[in-house]
Amino acid sequence: MTGEASKAQDIFQDTLREAAFLAAKGEPPANRYWFFREARWRCLDVVAHGVQPEQRANESTEVSPQAPEQIEQLEPEQLAIWISAAPEPQRSGLALYYLDEFNYREMMSILGLKLNELSRALASGRREFQAWLNATVPAAARE
Repeated sequence: MTGEASKAQDIFQDTLREAAFLAAKGEPPANRYWFFREARWRCLDVVAHGVQPEQRANESTEVSPQAPEQIEQLEPEQLAIWISAAPEPQRSGLALYYLDEFNYREMMSILGLKLNELSRALASGRREFQAWLNATVPAAARE
């Protein structure tokens, strides 16, 4: 989310320190989602005070049945770079969606979104991602 591995590592360590501090005070985080929410807010704060991505008009297309095969053609870094350039809350929603670890209720809890907001962010993000995939993965590789 930060675009820089060193910043992400610092945020991860700060989040763990905060959890340890809370636990030492007898107030441990309520559940595992606390870590994701806390790290996300810390990332958003760092990004808000750093260089902002250039606003761009994203092309959009319907999600293709071949999308999983197209994604398999990507390096993990390519997916991470594309997601990191998305605006919030789309960026966080897509990151959680593609981690494939959380159901929608858990994602809503982590992101603090209502179902319609999450659905809108994921749907528009996936359509924009599909347009990018179509431009990035050669047509021969998709067949």
